[in-house]
Amino acid sequence: MRLDGVLFFPVTPFGPDGAVDSEMLAEHVARGVAAGAGGVFAACGTGEFNALDLDDYTTAVTTSVVATSGRVPVFAGAGGTLPAAKAVARAAAAQGADGLLLMPPYLVTAPADGLVRYVLEVSEESGLPVVIYQRGTARFTPAAVAELARTPNVIGFKDGLGDFDLLQRIILTVRRATDRPFTFFNGLPTAELTVPAYRGLGVSLYSSAAFAFVPEVALAFHRAVTAGDEELTRRLLTGFFMPLVELRDLVPGYAVSLVKAGVRLRGLDVGGVRPPLLDPSPEHVARLDEIITAGLETAVP
Repeated sequence: MRLDGVLFFPVTPFGPDGAVDSEMLAEHVARGVAAGAGGVFAACGTGEFNALDLDDYTTAVTTSVVATSGRVPVFAGAGGTLPAAKAVARAAAAQGADGLLLMPPYLVTAPADGLVRYVLEVSEESGLPVVIYQRGTARFTPAAVAELARTPNVIGFKDGLGDFDLLQRIILTVRRATDRPFTFFNGLPTAELTVPAYRGLGVSLYSSAAFAFVPEVALAFHRAVTAGDEELTRRLLTGFFMPLVELRDLVPGYAVSLVKAGVRLRGLDVGGVRPPLLDPSPEHVARLDEIITAGLETAVP
């Protein structure tokens, strides 16, 4: 299974009754795939995995798999307590997902050996390929990642810490430990801002939350950075991604709620976010609209 290009992390739409709006999600996913996404990551961080129960999760994964129609791989989020992670892993496999993005076991800080056990048990539960997500309480040692990289079901490592010294040691240790295919991802919020730095370590794949609401900008950036167009890369970073990050950093949780607001601004009524997140203020939505306009003017002159 090959992941390439811009990876799409759809939001999870909620209807007026608060339930997952499967029709709106299907439209959202179908539009993203048609725009050129290289993979769909359903019910992950941007999809408010933390706020979904098992029924919500199953609906989100099923809808994404059907809407994608096999055109690109669909990875589903998993994480949290071990029993909950196993339950959603089983559900993802049953609904036809191609793999899992395994997020942290929340609330606890665990030693590396414990994290290895966590990954292995969830991986064994579903049989699906697993991408490990390093962020928050899930901080892996190079030796731990090398051990997991030798496990057939574990196919990749997504870094959400931005500790380049640690990541470089992890990459070198994994490459020395095994020659099997193993993919590294940039998983920082608004990852485009750090893409040039990650590419310096040989990590070219990244999550694009921006793709969910401005695929034109996300794709223009990917083309520019891949082609070595430093001028367009700089203009998009300066005119769109840096202002977006500055707005995102004003309020905790805006890494998700701004994306959902952006999807609404682009014409899909995906509803608001669930607690404990909050929707952006009217002033911040207005600023987001300005940032989107500037990004589109640069990406689509």
